[in-house]
Amino acid sequence: QVQLVESGGGLVQPGGSLRLSCAASGTIFRFYIMGWYRQGPGKQRELVATITRGGSTNYGDSVKGRFTISKDNAENTVYLQMNSLKPEETAVYYCNGKVGVSTPPYSYDYWGQGTQVTVSS
Repeated sequence: QVQLVESGGGLVQPGGSLRLSCAASGTIFRFYIMGWYRQGPGKQRELVATITRGGSTNYGDSVKGRFTISKDNAENTVYLQMNSLKPEETAVYYCNGKVGVSTPPYSYDYWGQGTQVTVSS
């Protein structure tokens, strides 16, 4: 019943920008951390960016300086602003949210369905 729904993906030119959104609903729990991951064709899923409830951010090395993660607490929404996009960043981008649980590893992951980002001229 907990849902994460991504939006904002699409086709963009190399060097262009795109802004992704992820809306959370259907739970009384608050995520203690949310983030974005991506998986391109033939590649493993990789971390793009995360943000904690307190607003601390972390980025994958390949996107530092170009991507910005932010959140809107009132709307239960997390955003990913992507600038200077490269063709190799074509991937399905997934929203992730973590909640605390009483058993190891003491967290549980919720995933969105993914949104396709295609960077091509």
